[in-house]
Amino acid sequence: MQATPEHTQGGTDVTGETAPRRPGPVAWVLLLPIKFYRKAISPFLPPACRFYPSCSAYAVEALTRHGAGRGSYLALRRLLRCGPWTPPGRDPVPEEFSWRHRMPETPIEE
Repeated sequence: MQATPEHTQGGTDVTGETAPRRPGPVAWVLLLPIKFYRKAISPFLPPACRFYPSCSAYAVEALTRHGAGRGSYLALRRLLRCGPWTPPGRDPVPEEFSWRHRMPETPIEE
C-alpha cells in the first residue's frame, strides 16, 4: 500500500511531496482553547501582536508541527518574548526543534 498524504503525520510521502501535518491527540486537545480564543475572544480585541505570525497562529503551527510537548514549549517561549523588551518582527515556527531561540535569517522588510 502506498502512503498518501492522508496517511502520514507530516514528513514526505512516497512521491517525495510534503504531506500536510495533523496534530496528535494530545496536541489536538491543547488546540481547543486556542481555537476558542481565536473565534470568541480575539475578534473583540484590537490587533496588537508584535510578531508575525500572531502568537495564536504560532501556537497552532508549533503544536501541529512539533507535537504537544515541544509545541507547547515553543508556544510558551513565544508568549514570554511578547513584550516591550523584545523587538517586533517576523518570527516563524522553526522547521526543526531546538531548545534555543534563533532569530530568522529573513528581515521583515523584503
